[in-house]
Amino acid sequence: MATPAKQAIPDGMHTLSAHIVCEGASEALAFYRKAFDAQELTRLPRPDGKIMHAAIRIGDSVLMLMDDFPEWGSLGPKALKGTPVTLHLYVKDVDAAMQQAQAAGARITLPAADMFWGDRYGQVVDPFGHRWSIATHKEDLTPEEIQRNMANLGPMDGCGDPARKPG
Repeated sequence: MATPAKQAIPDGMHTLSAHIVCEGASEALAFYRKAFDAQELTRLPRPDGKIMHAAIRIGDSVLMLMDDFPEWGSLGPKALKGTPVTLHLYVKDVDAAMQQAQAAGARITLPAADMFWGDRYGQVVDPFGHRWSIATHKEDLTPEEIQRNMANLGPMDGCGDPARKPG
């Protein structure tokens, strides 16, 4: 008879956690340590070395990942030629975090800029094809202020224009 779980959500976990597929999960683990100061929590490799499951902590959140296993229909962004998913990371200093990620091998796709919703925000793509948005919250705005700021934008403004300031 199995011992019942003591709690539904394990210590250190949140209700919702991302679980990503990476072609080259071992290399991805090393990249995330270097780029985002991730702490490795667990790694479960198969005898051939492919990662069946791993978990890292970035800040106060856990990110789970595994190698791609096409035979199980488990494909990463490289095999899919892109991803519709963006992993969002709040940090104390977005500019420093983006520089650190770039130095580790990420490609900046949207330089950090002050955005109409009150965050300083940018985006990178990691070497495994995952898109990350990185932000530092700078200003608390009401929904009405955000709506007004958004209404004042041109058709392509507000998502990366370094000259654009919130408010």
